[in-house]
Amino acid sequence: MADQLPHMLRADAQDNRDRVMDAAKALFSEHGPAVTMREIARHAGVGPATLYRRFPTKQVLVEEAFAQELRACRDIVDDGAADPDPWRGFCAVIERTVVLNVRNHGFVEAFMSEDREAGGFAVHRATLFRKVAALARRAQASGDLRRDFVLDDVVLVLVAARGLASLPLDSRPAAARRYAALAIDGFRASTAHGTLPRAPKLGAAVTTGRAKKPS
Repeated sequence: MADQLPHMLRADAQDNRDRVMDAAKALFSEHGPAVTMREIARHAGVGPATLYRRFPTKQVLVEEAFAQELRACRDIVDDGAADPDPWRGFCAVIERTVVLNVRNHGFVEAFMSEDREAGGFAVHRATLFRKVAALARRAQASGDLRRDFVLDDVVLVLVAARGLASLPLDSRPAAARRYAALAIDGFRASTAHGTLPRAPKLGAAVTTGRAKKPS
C-alpha cells in the first residue's frame, strides 16, 4: 500500500494538470487570453492553489496551452521558406496561417500581443517574422510580390482575420481560405495596383525589421 501511494499522488497531480490544460485551451480559444486564472480554475474544477502550483503565472499557462499552435505556425513558415518558388511559399504561409488561426482567435491575440516581455511568445514571434521577412524579400526580388509591401501588412492580415471568429464554426475554414485568397491577390505585383497608404506600425517592424524593397 505504501508503494502505491506515491503513484496515486502522481496520477492525481497529472489528472489535475490535464484538467487545467483542457479548461485553459477551451477558454483561451473562445474568449482569448484575457480569461482570468480564477475562471480557469473554476472551469477545471480545481482550487486556485492547485492551479498556481502547476502554473505559477498565466503567461506560462498561455504558452503551454498554445504550444501546438506555435509548432504548427513554425512548420508553416519553415515549409514556405523551403519552397524554391518564393511567391508560392509566401502564399502558402498566408493561407495556411489564416486557416490555422481562424479556429483559435485566442492564440492570435496572445501571439500578436504588444507585451514584448512575454517570454516564449516574443521569441517565437520575432523568429517567425524574420523568416517571413526573408521570404518576402525573395518574392519581391522575383517580381511576384508588390514592391511596396512591408512586413506589417502580414500583421494587418492576421489582425483583420480575427473578425472571422464571429462566424459560425463550420463556416470559418471556407471563409478563412477566401479571405486569404483576397489578401494574396492584393499582395500580388501588378501594374494595375495604385499606391498604398502609409503603413501603420503594428508591431512586427519593431521586433524584426521591415521587408525592404530589393535594390
